[in-house]
Amino acid sequence: MNTSDSKSIPSPSNPDPLTGESGSHPLTTGVGAAGGGIAGAALGAMGGPLTAAVGAVVGAVVGGLTGKGFGEGLNPTEEETFWRGAHPSQPYVTPNDSYEAYATAYRVGFEGHSKYALAEESFETAEPKLMSDYLVTNPVMQWELARPAARAAWLRRQERVARGSQGA
Repeated sequence: MNTSDSKSIPSPSNPDPLTGESGSHPLTTGVGAAGGGIAGAALGAMGGPLTAAVGAVVGAVVGGLTGKGFGEGLNPTEEETFWRGAHPSQPYVTPNDSYEAYATAYRVGFEGHSKYALAEESFETAEPKLMSDYLVTNPVMQWELARPAARAAWLRRQERVARGSQGA
């Protein structure tokens, strides 16, 4: 399949909103900070208003760091970099197959593992959901051709989680 004229799939680098550096995870950091702040304030309230305020600040900092760490567990920028480099050597790729044609499939695979692996446990069990996730992106190729790339990304993520090196 010649995909040299295919649409380029943009990929977020998780830019920091202040510095522009990649690797920021504002959503998970914010959720963690909010949750930690509320929990810290609730625990601190037992000691009065001052300890509630201190508890809220400490909880927000700890929650934010925890949230950022959770966001780093799945680093889309790192995964994209890996697959861009590994793509040409994959057994399902022909010399005319561009990375861009498969980028969505790789993303569906590694993000899908994070979404479905705990409940579904295997690629094959989660495949109907993964296919649905893939098809809503208006992909440049059919699922049957993209499936091996999604599966490869799922298995890479599964192996990394099993080793405990989710963001490494």
